[in-house]
Amino acid sequence: MAKVGGVSAFLLMSASASHADSGVFAGYAGTWSGNGTISIADGGDERIRCRGTYTIAPDGNTLHQSLRCASDSYRFDLVSEVRAQGTYISGTWSETSRNVTGTLDGRINNGNIEALVTTNAFAATLSMAARGNRQSFSISSKGELRGVTITLARSN
Repeated sequence: MAKVGGVSAFLLMSASASHADSGVFAGYAGTWSGNGTISIADGGDERIRCRGTYTIAPDGNTLHQSLRCASDSYRFDLVSEVRAQGTYISGTWSETSRNVTGTLDGRINNGNIEALVTTNAFAATLSMAARGNRQSFSISSKGELRGVTITLARSN
């Protein structure tokens, strides 16, 4: 259960529209949707679909995310809050349907995010990039959930 909740944390950068014009998260504001692939340790892959809303604080350095994703056998609802100080980012997340919480720590540079997402029983790396109306990310773990790759497009 924590492993599936950890997947949610990776998706942590998707989000509606308090449109900050500057700051490190300015490019993330809005409503996003898209799909990708989730890989499980037993070798199975499934298509996954996601919809998210990202709200950015007026200074552009705090991101609030609400993200819902589903595949044939997984569903998760993620809420996160991430704050940037320069290029360092940190925050918290919760996967509300499983009552799992965790932290995120990493770096952001020119819209590219590299971070470590953790819970008490799970850790994974997150790579993410936002360019215009497209966002892509990948998550990698050595646990039951091996990886997630997703491409999102801004809906608004």
